[in-house]
Order: sequence, then structure tokens, then C-alpha cells
Amino acid sequence: MTYLHFKALHIIFVVSWFAGLFYMPRLLVYHTEAQDKIAAAREVLNEQFMKMEKLLWNAIMVPAMWMTLISGSIMIYITPGWLSQGWMHMKLTFVLGLIGYHFFTRKLILEIQKGHFRFSSIQLRLWNEVATIFLFSIVFLVVLKNSIDWIWGVLGLIAFAIIIMSAVRIIKKIREKKVSE
Repeated sequence: MTYLHFKALHIIFVVSWFAGLFYMPRLLVYHTEAQDKIAAAREVLNEQFMKMEKLLWNAIMVPAMWMTLISGSIMIYITPGWLSQGWMHMKLTFVLGLIGYHFFTRKLILEIQKGHFRFSSIQLRLWNEVATIFLFSIVFLVVLKNSIDWIWGVLGLIAFAIIIMSAVRIIKKIREKKVSE
């Protein structure tokens, strides 16, 4: 296999991993909101959400993460010069942060499955956007490489995070307004 084969596989596995990283917190939001339902509905929903969370974690997220890391490592092995470039150091730092996000999400899954709902649904909605911030950062680093101005990149990332978090809050207010009408 050539470098381009591994690059194609890497992109496919990254997309699969992010699909799980985007969907799992959304499931946790719905699982948390299900606690406000009547007992019979809550029991059915809890059982269904636990099943969906387990399947998503075991069948998509964990395999996709490992295949992303393996294919990325092979690309670095093929082109070791990347390890001397600043953009790669930043990318790998974001990847480590993404792995931390992945496993903290697992911790939340286990807590919720034990009936401990540490975060509100709005907090979980905000948590859901963290993966978007990682994706934004990693893609811009990979595409722009050394041409990115790090200061503007960091400021752009902060602005993007503020926009995402503001949008989540606005949507929540709109929903609350519709419910009260």
C-alpha cells in the first residue's frame, strides 16, 4: 500500500470516529432529558439509550479511533520529516486532546448508565460542541500547515467556540420560549 492508500483510510476512519464523537454526546443529552419522563417511559428510554450508547461505543467509536491512530502512525512512519514541523506538533497535541475527550465521554457514559447524571442537558449540548472545535482545529492545521498564523488561528478558534456556545444557548432559549407558549 502507498502513502495515499493510508491517507484515504485515515480520512475514512477520522470521519467514522467523528460521527461517533458527534452522536454520543447527543445520545447523552437525550438520555439525560429522558429522566424527566414518567417512570414507565423513563425505564424504556433508559434501556434503549444504554443499548444505543453501548453499540455506538463498541462498534464504531473505539474501532474508528484505533484505526485512525494506526493509519496516522503509518503515515508518519512513511514521512518521518513531518515530526520536525510545528504544525504536526500542534496537530498531535489536538489529537491527544481529542483522545482525552473520547475517554472522558466514556466516563460520562458509565456514570449515566449507573444513574448518575452529573451534567444537565445544556451542559452536554455544550460538551457536544467540543468535538467540533477539535475537528476545526485539526483540519485547518493539516490543510494550511505552516501558512497558518498561529495567533490568528488561536483567536479564530476562540471566536469559533464562542459562536458555537452562543448558538447552543440561543437554541435553548427558543425551545424554552416555544414550550412556555
